[in-house]
Amino acid sequence: MTELTFGLTAPAPCSYLPAQQEQVIFLLPSYPIDAKLYQQLLQHNFRRSGNDVYRPHCAACQECQSVRLDVSAFRANRRQQRILRKAKREQLQLRFGKPTAKSYYPLYQHYIEARHPDGAMYPPSQQQLDSLLECNWANVEVLEIFHQQTLIAVSVVDVLDKVLSAVYTFYHPAYQRYSPGILAILLLIEQAQLQQKDYLHLGYYVADCAKMAYKAEFLPQQRFSAEKWRSIG
Repeated sequence: MTELTFGLTAPAPCSYLPAQQEQVIFLLPSYPIDAKLYQQLLQHNFRRSGNDVYRPHCAACQECQSVRLDVSAFRANRRQQRILRKAKREQLQLRFGKPTAKSYYPLYQHYIEARHPDGAMYPPSQQQLDSLLECNWANVEVLEIFHQQTLIAVSVVDVLDKVLSAVYTFYHPAYQRYSPGILAILLLIEQAQLQQKDYLHLGYYVADCAKMAYKAEFLPQQRFSAEKWRSIG
């Protein structure tokens, strides 16, 4: 990889583990980046927020581990198979492609206020949503899930040469019966297979953060720990 220059943030309360302090290293904004370089950085525990690229760099904690799925090896468990069958039975529709002209903000706002009032993204804002959907150097697409013409879930995805990288998923809590968060991942796995990608990246997993427990259900998976990818399941 090309020699890069990074900055380091000051310690701040961790949004995943309240007893911990978090720091992140970030690629300096003046450094030119493109999708090819970002795909390389993904392999080393980095993520993006808008145009910025970062990874955790905490002095006393290494719990944030990137998760990726080898989409050719993935096999849905019984619960995941039931979720897929229910979506098919109830004729949920999906669309995968560039973000549409319609505003996603009301759905995003309702999701953050209902599901994450104690999280780092509360209170929600249009600027937050724009940082998910907009990136000058990545091909950002969305998976939209509909119930009878009503948009109930949106998953924002970076489409790279060899991988899909899930950025964020938000949904209407009234449709929790469809397990839309898990359903979105299952549908993204199918998209990655159709596009002949190697991996679907799911972002960070923190074992002691209950809101991330669902990621451990997707097996087999690989987690980035101690500077290498390790197979789980």
